[in-house]
Amino acid sequence: MPLFVVDPAFEHSGAPRRAFMAACLRSLDESMGGALVYRHGDPGTVVPALAAEVGADAVFVSREYGPYGRRRDAAVAAALRTNDVRFVGVGSAYAVPPGDVNKGDGTAYRVFTPFSKAWRAVGWDAPLAEPEVDWLGAPSIACDGPPAATRLDMVLPPAGETAALDRWAEFLPEAMHYHDRRDLPGVDGTSRLSAALRWGLVHPRQLLADLGPDRGHSVFASELAWREFYADVLFRTPESAWTNLDRKLDAMVVDSGDEAQRKFERWATGTTGFPIVDAGMRQLLHSGWMHNRVRMLVASFLVKDLHLPWQWGARHFMRHLVDGDLASNQHGWQWAAGTGTDAAPYFRVFNPTTQAYRFDADGDYVRAWVPELQNIGGGAVHEPGVRRPADYPAPMVDHGVEREEALARYRDATAGSR
Repeated sequence: MPLFVVDPAFEHSGAPRRAFMAACLRSLDESMGGALVYRHGDPGTVVPALAAEVGADAVFVSREYGPYGRRRDAAVAAALRTNDVRFVGVGSAYAVPPGDVNKGDGTAYRVFTPFSKAWRAVGWDAPLAEPEVDWLGAPSIACDGPPAATRLDMVLPPAGETAALDRWAEFLPEAMHYHDRRDLPGVDGTSRLSAALRWGLVHPRQLLADLGPDRGHSVFASELAWREFYADVLFRTPESAWTNLDRKLDAMVVDSGDEAQRKFERWATGTTGFPIVDAGMRQLLHSGWMHNRVRMLVASFLVKDLHLPWQWGARHFMRHLVDGDLASNQHGWQWAAGTGTDAAPYFRVFNPTTQAYRFDADGDYVRAWVPELQNIGGGAVHEPGVRRPADYPAPMVDHGVEREEALARYRDATAGSR
């Protein structure tokens, strides 16, 4: 009997994620002939009650490795034990489950490159064939109905397993060029499967099974490894979801108060006066997605140019991303802030203009998302000194000045730890 519990905790999730989840559930239900049973409420209460109702002797779940999911599943398991019902965790959303990649001494990796080498060495099983299942469920079993509809002013990506596999089939022939195209936001050079991976529409082992020895394929596999690395870090240090992994940087001075909030609002609405930053933030608001290279640039701008807490940006992303994944999002932000796993120190500060010229040389990405600048041709659209229309703001900060300020704050924060 297939069950999905509509947990009240979902209300804390961003609207794009809730809407996409609901669409994926509709697709799943259709694939089961309408047998999916929805129940609403606290899983710790709902699951044991339904198990008793149908006389189940076991409840199976995909193993969860995030902080909330682990607490939730522990509560469900404890409640089921009182009725002698087994709670069985199977599989995971990863090629290699978090916690399974370790150094020779059994400790965790804190740097990506050695982790990725060990991750490949551990390896993974090939995907299983699709099973044939006879579903017992709705309408024979009472069903509370799907989650309430979420109204959005954006077009969500296609939902469901079939759509994800179709996208993979479309992308795979181009994957051999992935290493050359993945950093260019103005071209369709990425798989766009982040939401499908986040929501379990496709499994990383399915993707890895189709990859060969080409350089592009190897780089794509490394991107999957980044996802698994961050999941491993969060599994081992769940407090790092909202606190610095590198605790010595707790001493870093960040801005707060009304002026800081005004700066944040300009960043969040894409009105900073830095076209590549504004394009990324508007892409996020209008599509629920942002190109990964641009995610790094807008994150660096928030923490290094505006000196605001990375948690503000991480929370904003989780509110608006369809593919919002706690491990990848939070530790991607910590990478940008220099507070996380990255071996490179805090003094890597992205220059948004230089990065824009490098990765959006002709300005196509910026013009696609910042219509005020559509009449400025070529790469000149990135130049702060170029004559801009009156309805587009001047740069809100001097990057060179703020870079030096960021470095000074880093030196002050780390002075006592040397």
